Amino acid sequence: MKEVPFITVEGPIGVGKTSLAKAISEHYQYSLLLEIVDENPFLERFYENLDEWSFQTEMFFLCNRYKQLGDIKKHCLEKKIPVVADYHIYKNIIFAERTLQKEDYRKYIDIYHILTADMPTPNIMIYLKANLETLISRINHRGRPQEKNISPDYLMQLSLDYEQAMLEFEKQNPSIPILRLNGDEMDFVHSKQDLDHILKQLDSLLSFKEQSS
Repeated sequence: MKEVPFITVEGPIGVGKTSLAKAISEHYQYSLLLEIVDENPFLERFYENLDEWSFQTEMFFLCNRYKQLGDIKKHCLEKKIPVVADYHIYKNIIFAERTLQKEDYRKYIDIYHILTADMPTPNIMIYLKANLETLISRINHRGRPQEKNISPDYLMQLSLDYEQAMLEFEKQNPSIPILRLNGDEMDFVHSKQDLDHILKQLDSLLSFKEQSS
């Protein structure tokens, strides 16, 4: 059976996931799935005090993403409608492992596995990365109030966590190709040439997936 394209864009905070997901959605006319960020009532307090508010923050994200993916499965993927998203549910593990205390993390992982057992997972991953200076600049530029207290140390560690997580993801999911892009070297928001270069690479991946399905 032909596989329905389900593309996800991943990477640390501020790297440009949503902008690229929107551009891909517009180019291919795919349905767009965006993660809920601004509605998280714990996020601003989380950046002020990670230990105090991490469990509430991570659980809010997990439950919302569970609901979103359930809706996407029902209304798009089961109807053969392609989807591009600005997150992969796997990111919950990346953040939770860094922010939660051991006992809370054990509880969280149990809940995570229950909720995601039958959730759809993307069949193409785009991984964006950038240096700390670029991330901070983009976070400041978009000006989300809840992100004003993000620690540079936290951002740096998150970038390192993503690097390790992508390697682990690749080992665990050898059939899912990962397109790695350096956000320091390209500006797909303002440069049509950079965006076209990305779309050309994505065309190749989509063609390969179609031939192999």
